Amino acid sequence: MKNSKIPEPGQTESDLGFGAKDHVKGRRGLNKDGSFNVIREGVPLVNSFETYHRLISMSWMKFNVLVLSFYLVANLLFACIYLLVGMDGLQGIVAHSFKDNFYEAFFFSAQTLTTVGYGRISPIGHAAGAVAAVESMMGLLGFALATGVLYGRFSRPEARIKYSENALIAPYKKITALMFRIVNERKNQLIEVESALSISMRDESNPKNRKFFNLKLELTKINFFPLSWTIVHPIDESSPLWGMTELEFQNSDIELISLIKAFDDTFSQTVYDRSSYKYHELVWGAKFIPMTEFTDKGTILRIDKINAFEKVQLPVDQLPVIE
Repeated sequence: MKNSKIPEPGQTESDLGFGAKDHVKGRRGLNKDGSFNVIREGVPLVNSFETYHRLISMSWMKFNVLVLSFYLVANLLFACIYLLVGMDGLQGIVAHSFKDNFYEAFFFSAQTLTTVGYGRISPIGHAAGAVAAVESMMGLLGFALATGVLYGRFSRPEARIKYSENALIAPYKKITALMFRIVNERKNQLIEVESALSISMRDESNPKNRKFFNLKLELTKINFFPLSWTIVHPIDESSPLWGMTELEFQNSDIELISLIKAFDDTFSQTVYDRSSYKYHELVWGAKFIPMTEFTDKGTILRIDKINAFEKVQLPVDQLPVIE
């Protein structure tokens, strides 16, 4: 079999926006979670915060910790202020030590910040009243902002597509094909699902550069996505992978970049999902084990089997000839 590294007719190079300069071998251009492996530096400090974007895009764990931390720090700060102003400015305090006074001030601050106000403790005098007024205003503004961000996080359309951990080089219609599997982890309906697959590899003629190709797929679009979808790129004579061995995949620092586009019927918006595979995440001579089970009650989709595959023999006449 001929090993073709120069684009044949039908093999058109593309520019994915990563640039032609080669990165460190083995480093991803696109992370598994779909984020770009780019570190931005030199941004002015005033433009680097992007508060709303960070609050919307950070994980739920970080968001919950941030909100709880802000709530605790705000109450601790105002509790200290009440202690500095003087506890005689708070009517209804029942305390006999500094520790008890601090707890009373802290819980009064929590009641004021949330505008609950149980009524046992109330501010008297201008100083304590002013502090309580400022705190209640901050509480209203803070919880209004937190509520808006929380709504934005819940209402933001986001595809939750699960990829198989490995891509496979498998038998396919008397030749071989590169394939991986995806499934929708949510119960929502994705329709008009489209797939685009590109490949990034080191340029042999100029090892400092990389070249990119859009790979031809067996199927680029499905109307409905209730089950899993195995995305297949046939490795025929028109493929830039034609004739390449497993060692050549490694030497070329192959990276597969997948883009999934779908229409989310719940939000009535288009959603996107990205992921990538490096050469060491490809398994040669394997095929996926079916994820579906057909019963009288309906079709069972076993999402936990998305990574399941078994080793098989590749077609002998399709194996690369190493000269």
